[in-house]
Amino acid sequence: MSGKSAVLATDLSTASETMVESETGLNCLSRIGVDRIHLVTVVPSNVHSGMPGIDFEKRRKRGLRRYRETIEAAGFDVETHVVRGTPHRRINGIAGAVGADLILVGSRGKSPLGNRVIGSTARNLARTTVVPLLVDRIERGVDDPETVRRHLFKRTLFATDFSENAERAFETFEYLRHATEEVTLVHVRSPKDDTGDEGDVEARLGELGDRLDEWGLEARTDVRRGDPAAEILAAEREHEPSTLLLGSRGRSRLRRLLLGSVSEEVVVNAAGNVFLVPPPRSA
Repeated sequence: MSGKSAVLATDLSTASETMVESETGLNCLSRIGVDRIHLVTVVPSNVHSGMPGIDFEKRRKRGLRRYRETIEAAGFDVETHVVRGTPHRRINGIAGAVGADLILVGSRGKSPLGNRVIGSTARNLARTTVVPLLVDRIERGVDDPETVRRHLFKRTLFATDFSENAERAFETFEYLRHATEEVTLVHVRSPKDDTGDEGDVEARLGELGDRLDEWGLEARTDVRRGDPAAEILAAEREHEPSTLLLGSRGRSRLRRLLLGSVSEEVVVNAAGNVFLVPPPRSA
């Protein structure tokens, strides 16, 4: 398993600190082959070091130094990047420049008042990323938050519509399997479904299960009917996976950066972690 690199995006918030200091999470990254982490913080264009009463520069250096020491102590090579601009654009830019294999970002998830949006940077990354994106969900509404799921990939729920996007996401088990023990394969049959009768669906899921079995992973299947996003989220509530894995549709021809509707609903509303795999850059 060749060495991989990850961009870990941090805004030096409590959520970022929780993500960085999660020993189990760092161990999961090591197990899937990550050995180099690019620690990235973006200074918004409207924030200036000379603003009265706030020493941003000192706080930033202190926070990044602490994060770097924690990550290096876990056995990773670390590079830090401090850049100015729009967070999701600069994070994507650095990921492309260093050839990162994935981007990791923390998110507090939905608010207690039922707000349907996740943090703006996490959502914008989900809409624009050209490398796999892991949204690590952090508790909200508490002073000392923890990660919502202790393990990143131990129990993975893979949602598939048997498309090329879904197949590309499934291929990530080539390396995720080193941190995964069990997989739930979910397919939702909707009124627009053209994937064949239920027997055909079970057979196709069975083929995926056989591939996972060759890697020593326990797999089970779950075929549902209804709205795909709603049923995937219902499956998450039922099976309580560490992470939801799915593919996205990527860029639209109208030059608006959109996710497929199912992917977006899942990223926004999932209770736990989401690993989103986009199409290739040329798609």
